[in-house]
Parts: sequence; C-alpha cells; structure tokens
Amino acid sequence: MSTSSSASPRKPSPTPAPSPAPAPTQAPAQAPSALTTSPAPRRPRLPLTPWTVAATAALAIVTAGAFTTLAGLLVGPLHAELGWSRGAIGVGSAVNMVVYGATAPFAAALMDRFGMRYVTTGALGLVGAGAVLTATAMTAAWQFALYWGVLVGLGSGATAMAFAATVTERWFVARRGLVTGLLTAASVVGQFVFLPVLSEVVGRYGWRAAALTLAGAALLAAPLVWLTLRDHPADIDQRPYGAAEFVPRPAPVPGAARRAVRVLVRSARTGPFWLLAGTFAICGASTNGVMWTHFAPAAHDHGMPMTAAASLLALIGIFNVAGTVASGWLTDRGDARRLLAAYFALRGLALLALPLLLTATVQPPLVAFVVVFGLLDVATVPPTIALSRAYFGADAAIVFGWINSAHQVGAGAVAFLGGAARDAFGSYDLVWVGTAALCATAALLSLASPARREPSPAEGRGRS
Repeated sequence: MSTSSSASPRKPSPTPAPSPAPAPTQAPAQAPSALTTSPAPRRPRLPLTPWTVAATAALAIVTAGAFTTLAGLLVGPLHAELGWSRGAIGVGSAVNMVVYGATAPFAAALMDRFGMRYVTTGALGLVGAGAVLTATAMTAAWQFALYWGVLVGLGSGATAMAFAATVTERWFVARRGLVTGLLTAASVVGQFVFLPVLSEVVGRYGWRAAALTLAGAALLAAPLVWLTLRDHPADIDQRPYGAAEFVPRPAPVPGAARRAVRVLVRSARTGPFWLLAGTFAICGASTNGVMWTHFAPAAHDHGMPMTAAASLLALIGIFNVAGTVASGWLTDRGDARRLLAAYFALRGLALLALPLLLTATVQPPLVAFVVVFGLLDVATVPPTIALSRAYFGADAAIVFGWINSAHQVGAGAVAFLGGAARDAFGSYDLVWVGTAALCATAALLSLASPARREPSPAEGRGRS
C-alpha cells in the first residue's frame, strides 16, 4: 500500500521501494519469534511456584523417611526366617545410620554441582534399588549391610534435612522458618504415617512385601520429582518467594567432595560451628538416642505392655508435626538462639520428670509428657538451620549437613551408653537424669551463641 503512493511522485524510486518493503514486514515477524523462542528451553511443562517446589521436596522427604521406619520392623522377621543373630542384623542398621549421617554434607555439595533435581531423583532410585535387592537378592548378613546399610543409607541421607535447607535457601527469602518446619515435619510424617501400614504388611504378607512396597513408592515418586523439582527460581524466570529482586542462578561449583571437606575444615575453625554441633549432638542424644531406643524397654520395666509403649511413641510422632511447623513459624519471628534454649530447657525438665511418670498403665500425666515431648522433639531443627544460615551464609546447607552428622553421633553414643547403664544399674533412672542434664547444657550453649546478621539472598554462594 505505501509503495504505490510513493511510486507516483518519483519514477526512480519504484525500484528501490520494494527492497525496503520486505524489511519492515520481516522485522516484526522476527522480533516476536526471538522473544518467544529464547525463554522456551526454561519454560516448565507444569506450572511451578516456590510452594510447588517445596511440596515436591516434601514428597521426596516423606518417601525416603519411610525407609528409616522399616529397619526396626525387619529385625524380628530376618532373625526368624534367615536365622541371623540380632547383632548381625544390627550391623546393617548401624551402617545405615552412619552412612545416612555422613551423606548429608556431600549431597548438599553435589546439589550445588549438579542440581537438586538430579541428586534427589538419583537418591530415590538408590533407596528403591536397595529395597528391591534386599527383598529379592539378599542371602547373607553382609548383603543386608550393603543393600540396606549403604544403598538405602545413601539415598535417605541425600534427601534428609540438608536437602530441606537447600530448598529453603534457594527458593525462599520470606517464610524460611515455616518452610523448614514443614519439610522437617515431612520427614516425621514419612516415618510415622508409613509405620502402621508397613507393620500390617509385614504381619500379613511378610517383610519382603513391605520392602517392595516402599521400593514401589520410591520409584513412583522419582518421575514426579523429576517433573516438578527445579534447582533454582531463575530456571523458570521467577524470583525466590519474598525476594524484591530477581536472583540469577549461580554457576555450578565443581569438586563437590573436596568442597564438602573444605567447608568442614573452614567452619570447624569457628566457635559457632562447635556450639551448633554440640547442641545438635545433645538433640540427637535426647531424642533418637534415648527416647526412640530406650523408652519402650523402660516402660516395659515398669510393667507396661510393649504395644502400649509403642503407641505412646507413635503419639509423640504425631505431635512432632505440630511442634515442628510451629517452631518454623516462631523462627521467622523470634530469636533462634532463645528458641533453642527454651526447647532444650523444657525437654530437660520433661525427661527429668519421666521416671516419676512411668507406671504399668497409661495415666494422664504420662500422656501429658508425650504431648510436651512430641511438640519439642524435632522443634530444634528450624532454629538450628536458621543459625547455620546466619553464621555461614552460602555454605549453610553443607555446614548443617556436618552438624546433622553430630546429631547422629550423639544419638548413637547415648543409645549405647543407655543400654550399658541399664545393664550396670538395673534401671533407666540415671539415663533420664543424665540426659536431662545434657539438655540443660545445650540450653546454656544456645544462649552463648553469638548474634549475627543473616546474609542477603543476593550474596554469593558456593565459595570454595
């Protein structure tokens, strides 16, 4: 249309006129195509938000957490069917705990190198493969240590609390404490929601069916994790939840294993690391180490049936969820050091009173203890992760992985010492009093931790 009007006033111009004409018509056609094709590789197939990613992480944590529950249900059936001693079976469980604790810092470093999506999906594959091999190919006790201890320990350790810390650090600026509490509660849900189901499966169909059930759950969760988990908000052109600015995706950090060790060496030169590791070791000692190992036999010493004691432990697990979520909410609004001190002080008082509450029957004071202890049991995780972030910034997830290893060490030490004390003194009373004293020490250590500004989300991460 414009070429005909410009061709009438001047004759020499009709020939050049067609050459500019295609240019304006092609320019608008190319501009939109460039705009639409450039972000296409980063556009997810499913609508993703930070909360979607957190829900996906919770699914992985719930699934992997269920494997930690099944180990206790395997001891009796393996002893009865295969004739292995409980000590030989216990070696496999011990290997699982050690590998679980040692994996976390290296898994966090691998997530900085290869991304959460690859590491988490691979971890679910490992726990599924370990369960399948345990159910179908295991003929000797050393294979239980290999399949369940190493493979399941690696996979479940990679999707433990260091994974939760990585998710919250990358995807959230606001509500970090709440999200940490929700993801911590997911691990508890995995342990206790699956427990009655797996117990029923073991009773009706055998331990192999229970192991294969969990393997199926892991293999079903893996593709969902692959589809809906992303490593960083920048991958889908979003900002972290609550961030005022867009945060570019940091470059991958090579040398994951070396970095995990370097972070340990560097953080171990600081006082806050040892304060957090010490308090978290006491946390493991006063929960996994004493309650989950010795509460049921201690109650049985007082004439309580084991089924009733196990039911009380399950009730503690239910209140764990409420306590952890509430702790995350409080961590967003208060001083994490004071929260830790309050949790440990109250936990110590509860443990100190426990010898007076144990009887042959379940009485209201003992139910009150179960409620209080359940609310406090895992409540220490959100403030500990918050303090790790405040002290160590970009390396917080890896540092927390090492701190979580101290948790496992404390749990294992008191599990052993508690049994030794019962053999020596014929009672668990000294165990409860001694653990209460440890909790008082942890409360004082929490208050001794220095205050420090939390790093901004724009600060660099992945230092090596």
